[in-house]
Amino acid sequence: MSVRKIIKIDEEKCDGCGLCIPQCAEGALQIINGKARLIEEKFCDGLGACLGQCPQEAITIEEREAEVFDETAVHDHLLQMEKSEGSQLHPEVQTRLDGCPSAMVLQIKGKGKQFSEHFREGLKTPSNLGQWPIQLKLVPTNAPYFQEADLLIVADCIPFAYADFHRDLLNGKAVVVGCPKLDDPAFYVEKLSRILIESSMKSITTAHMEVPCCFGLVNIVQEALRKSSKNIPVEEVTITIGGERKEAT
Repeated sequence: MSVRKIIKIDEEKCDGCGLCIPQCAEGALQIINGKARLIEEKFCDGLGACLGQCPQEAITIEEREAEVFDETAVHDHLLQMEKSEGSQLHPEVQTRLDGCPSAMVLQIKGKGKQFSEHFREGLKTPSNLGQWPIQLKLVPTNAPYFQEADLLIVADCIPFAYADFHRDLLNGKAVVVGCPKLDDPAFYVEKLSRILIESSMKSITTAHMEVPCCFGLVNIVQEALRKSSKNIPVEEVTITIGGERKEAT
């Protein structure tokens, strides 16, 4: 047992719709007696990929004493689900059998060649970065570039995956960068809420990768907005591992 972050389900709010189930790549959630249930604490990594899928806002993250997240137990659990008679795993869960989607080894063929040909033609892409620093841990909460700004909150893999990052996402925006999986989400919520309180932000765009753990960035932004009591329009953008943009909402 250890004190860590883990999901909490409000049974009064939960209507058993099941929309949270596919988003849990660990298979930790099931509908039991008409309600979503966490079947084993050790199956929940606490990243909250399921949070944004709940229309009733019945799922939250709490910090309490719980069983340690067990990668091996999750793998065995998913294998058992796969072997169960008549069981058909959701693609997100099936992918999890081969390891965490965010760490799954892929080789995306042809991408390097496309860029080599582009640069041989002498075409250059100008930078649209208008500030420094950009890491959410490092930016001052009262930085002048946050005043009357359109803010881009971006997962740090995005600029590598999305070739049009500067032109399409960054252009004309202030930016902060972070990783919802490897960094401390609670710190990010506090830091971002202070930025929102001390600034006059006009809009927020969140850009994250399609892997489940990266959706934690959306939860961080939602919680920071709640803590800041600000009503700021938010646009959500998802980038695929193959480098394509798709509108999540």
